Amino acid sequence: MERRILHADFNSFYASVACFLEPKLRPHPVAVAGDPEKRHGIILAKNELAKKFGVKTGEAVWQARQKCPRLITVAPNFAEYQKFSKLGREIYHQYSDRIEGFGPDENWIDVSGSAKNFSEAYQLAETIRARIHTELGITVSVGVAANKVFAKLGSDYKKPDAVTLISPDNYRERIWPLPARALLYVGHATEKKLRQYGILTIGELANTPESFLKAQLGKAGLMLHSFANGRDASPVRLLDDNSAPKSIGNGVTAPRDLVSDTDVYLTITMLCESISARLRAQNLRARTVQLSMRDTGLYTFMRQCRLDPPSFLTGELARAAMALYK
Repeated sequence: MERRILHADFNSFYASVACFLEPKLRPHPVAVAGDPEKRHGIILAKNELAKKFGVKTGEAVWQARQKCPRLITVAPNFAEYQKFSKLGREIYHQYSDRIEGFGPDENWIDVSGSAKNFSEAYQLAETIRARIHTELGITVSVGVAANKVFAKLGSDYKKPDAVTLISPDNYRERIWPLPARALLYVGHATEKKLRQYGILTIGELANTPESFLKAQLGKAGLMLHSFANGRDASPVRLLDDNSAPKSIGNGVTAPRDLVSDTDVYLTITMLCESISARLRAQNLRARTVQLSMRDTGLYTFMRQCRLDPPSFLTGELARAAMALYK
């Protein structure tokens, strides 16, 4: 049976929540920064006005202010982000019990049981979009598709505050012209390999022989070929599926090289803030910390250590990761 799956993605989530909590910020370019009092604080999120000035997640505050001198920075409030994330899922739950999070601001929702066709699924997505705006005071973009991969591409297709349908009839027109990096699990290193073989778009990836992709990328090549052609049968998990995750992680591709220990520590701390919040939300503690880093030549190395006792505190996770880096 053909499924109807939504992917709901809160727009500029951290910055949107900050502007909701402080309405006087709304007319201004705003960024949530790891430490707004320090010149070397890192941008965690930015609103639409800041985006127009070219402000990017992961860059230093001083770099962002070079582009946007009037940028207002605010400290992160992870308790509020968790609250809004939970409120969003409560709205989604009124339409389906199959809701799978992809971070605090993104969720897949399987509405196959409440929407008979894509037209009904689209209208349901519009209803959810309007309710998020009215009831939570922030905006969401929603993708509608027959699988999780295309639904996520749909939510990225048009932002902010929009609904996009990626159907079996239009995916070649809408999805295939997009750059290959837009596809789920195509990171910087994979994109670079694909470019070496002249594969620049999702459509070119979809039409590349599977045997060639397997030879160059292994099993990942076969998976990406299936995704590009709209073949993804992975289910959306039940909301009350409380099976504990085996790991919780976070990563970022920095917009510039990290050239000092301070750069590395600030980046690690930013990532650990998110990880520790997710650990606490699930009443879990980390027994092992693993650090993965990539140098300018795209060589990746990993190190790990055990925590004794296990912890969910940002500072303890960050210190362990920094020791691994050292």
